[in-house]
Amino acid sequence: MSFTQSSLKIGELATGQDLSIPIFSYECTRSKAPSVYIQANVHGAEVQGNAVIYQLMKLLEQYTVCGDITLVPLANPLGINQKSGEFTLGRFDPITGVNWNREYLDHQVDVEVWYKAHNLLSDADLITQFKAMLLEACYTRLNSEWGITTGHQQAVNLQVMAHQADIVLDLHTGPKSCKHLYCPEYDVRAASFFSIPYTLLIPNDFGGAMDESIFCPWWQLSEHMKSTGRDLKVPVSAFTLELGSQENINLEDALVDAKGILAYLSERGVIEQSLEPATMKRYACYLKDYKKFHSPLGGMVEYLAEVGEPLKLGAPLANILRLDLYDTDKALTPLSLSQDCVPILHFASASVYQGTELYKVMTKVFEI
Repeated sequence: MSFTQSSLKIGELATGQDLSIPIFSYECTRSKAPSVYIQANVHGAEVQGNAVIYQLMKLLEQYTVCGDITLVPLANPLGINQKSGEFTLGRFDPITGVNWNREYLDHQVDVEVWYKAHNLLSDADLITQFKAMLLEACYTRLNSEWGITTGHQQAVNLQVMAHQADIVLDLHTGPKSCKHLYCPEYDVRAASFFSIPYTLLIPNDFGGAMDESIFCPWWQLSEHMKSTGRDLKVPVSAFTLELGSQENINLEDALVDAKGILAYLSERGVIEQSLEPATMKRYACYLKDYKKFHSPLGGMVEYLAEVGEPLKLGAPLANILRLDLYDTDKALTPLSLSQDCVPILHFASASVYQGTELYKVMTKVFEI
């Protein structure tokens, strides 16, 4: 197989140059398996996903591909180029201050009304019509007579491509982070194929992210149909893969994650060959049990708890150093938590304000 490379214009700079993103696509001429859309680097500093796409492309050359595949690395050119000294800032749209991954269109479909008007359709026709409605809503937003923000235009253009796929993967990283997966509760079995040890099971609520913008409308439709006595399996799968820490490329590690993605695609029939997932223990918690710990005071932080390593109640989490309080009992403040947890990520800098989100931790963890 071979990919066709193209580009998509998603905006214009003040000096008139186009903002465009690269697209690598493969159109299957065989009987069609589920179609796939994968994007990376929506946040400027989160570059590891590009390496995973590279490794995935190299691997796919060795297999028989049975479905259409669209790959979009470097999906946010403005954010990627938003530098300050040696750091990449690009987490927030510099014009509006909005998180780049919270710019997607919330369809807010009244599924009860929509289904009442389409309930005589077969499952296949119903899926076709619902997908067409979602795409039309995106095109309507992009062509609004009032215009839309730079960030929203970029996001909805990406969303259009994602809505056309059956499987959507959005590749991210954390600040200082272990690998973890955001997986909708209805699709928990999928977590056993990716090479990722920790999974956050997320409910049917739209919070603005890409994966939610794709699966929430379908999940809502499926739940409503079930309440009327008709079962429709949610026909799309969408996940956010957090692939370690930002500002870092590791091709060897990217190969591990690419193989995990391949194992999932094999399970879904996207590649003809059968591939086994990595043998590893996998753990999960529900999103409601994913907790943020904010710094109780400002200062310099020594991060003690290792991400991805279980932490017992009362074990050292971090120390906060306050040199302005030298020679007092407040010069060094030890921090700990009052319950067992697994630290998943922590703030990138050792210099923090009071209230900074120091750690995110999984609680009430169980094996899957």
